[in-house]
Amino acid sequence: MEQKAISLWQIFGVFAKVGAFTIGGGYAMIPIIQDEMTRRRWIPEEDLPDIVALSQSAPGVMAVNISIFAGYRLRGVKGSIAATLGSITPSFLIILGIAMFFTAFKDNPWVERAFKGIRPVVIALIAVPMIQMAKKSCKAWWAWLLAAGALVLVAFLNVSPIYIILCVMAVAFALTYYKEHRP
Repeated sequence: MEQKAISLWQIFGVFAKVGAFTIGGGYAMIPIIQDEMTRRRWIPEEDLPDIVALSQSAPGVMAVNISIFAGYRLRGVKGSIAATLGSITPSFLIILGIAMFFTAFKDNPWVERAFKGIRPVVIALIAVPMIQMAKKSCKAWWAWLLAAGALVLVAFLNVSPIYIILCVMAVAFALTYYKEHRP
């Protein structure tokens, strides 16, 4: 992929569009970013789960982290800055507008109903990319079992994802060590 042909304004514009039309934050941005990056052939589809994993692992807001990693992949530090500014500028302007005018409309039943109607859509926007990534990443039965186990532990038993990641890393290191040093 020729990355030098991608201008910083193009990166800013794409991430501004993503930021402007995504409701629900980082996870809801994933399918839109995936579509934009693969359709433009900026980042191969198989690299996006790595960007998402890095974004989840890094401290901070998921949407900003995805922008940072994708922008860096496209044009280095300047690309990170352009992508990040692009993704946060629409949200900043929208929140600023809401903060200035929302107090007059906050108790309006139409506004309350609109926000309640948006919630199920946000859930779907979050679920779809997760299912797509699971289909691509879980190639073996044990990977599906591990993903399902992690889901149950985090969603239903309130186990911190940090403990799950640390345990899986420890098991992976132990298995690798065992395989490399077995007699």
